[in-house]
Amino acid sequence: MPGSVSWAIAFDLPRKREELNQLRERLNQPNFWMTEGDAQAVVRKVSELQSELEPWDGIERKARELMAFAQLAVEEDDESINEELEAELVSIKGEFEELEMRALLSGEHDGKNAILSINPGAGGVDAMDWAEMLARMYRMWAQRRGYEFRVIEILPGEQAGIKSLTALVKGPYAYGYLKAERGVHRLVRISPFDFNRRRHTSFASVDVIPEIGEEIKVEINPEELRIETFRASGHGGQHVNTTDSAVRITHIPTGIVVTCQAERSQLRNRQIAMEVLRSRLYEYERRKRLEEIERLRGERKEISFGSQIRSYVLHPYTLVKDHRTGVERTNVEAVLDGEIDEFISAYLRAYGGGDDGQR
Repeated sequence: MPGSVSWAIAFDLPRKREELNQLRERLNQPNFWMTEGDAQAVVRKVSELQSELEPWDGIERKARELMAFAQLAVEEDDESINEELEAELVSIKGEFEELEMRALLSGEHDGKNAILSINPGAGGVDAMDWAEMLARMYRMWAQRRGYEFRVIEILPGEQAGIKSLTALVKGPYAYGYLKAERGVHRLVRISPFDFNRRRHTSFASVDVIPEIGEEIKVEINPEELRIETFRASGHGGQHVNTTDSAVRITHIPTGIVVTCQAERSQLRNRQIAMEVLRSRLYEYERRKRLEEIERLRGERKEISFGSQIRSYVLHPYTLVKDHRTGVERTNVEAVLDGEIDEFISAYLRAYGGGDDGQR
């Protein structure tokens, strides 16, 4: 395929293939499993490299087949298959751009699942409603990508919307993509809660941290935990539990609080809460060690005017604008329905991979 050598080198594919071959040789050694911890790390790395290289191999194979098919059509002077060729070319181009984006995700945790938190800021009930709209936007984005979006904890607003939400987004590179959404989001619209139909500005903050797996050890002293159970809250109806199944865990030394009411089982909620606590403690210790809060989340800003990363305007005109990259879209409804990849791609192209903080 023309240009295949250049893009293979650009994405460091030869080195990765060589590393994969070397690791496979280690797998075949008679004493490979003598050191269980190291062996498991090698198996994980082999799986990661295979998952990374297979899509590139698939694209090259499809491109070669398409070129051969196109050449045959030219030789036989058959124009009837042009539409089919163009459709296949668009499909391959889309796959290539997706892999190109993943190549930018070079951070230590970019390939992991993401823990997403949304909190309303200035704007009262409008801000709580806006926070719920953002939650829906990310849920629909996750569904478009085939990711799982599991709500771990939600605190509904008294009148409308939500006071807070924490969700686990599970899928390849979920954290790598969603870290681009970290920051304050601003909404301008005619308030549905204002009888005078005035224009209101609302704010909500989005925070994202990686889910830390078992391969990273985070020591938690059970004596430093305060564990409470309570009845799960909700907007009402059949989905509100009638038993004390929800769990709240407070890590006393740091003051970190994690709540989970996703499951009907108190035991399962406790397990999920502990997983989230491990991730948050890991991030806490990492920041403390690096002495740079900006490292992962950037400078903490007030959730109000002048601090937004993106504005969503529904009145007097329609526009979504990312203030970091300058990307704009006039189809606000499509964006709120989860079409945010253009903003994420622009952020990754502008700032590259890595677990750095908000720009």
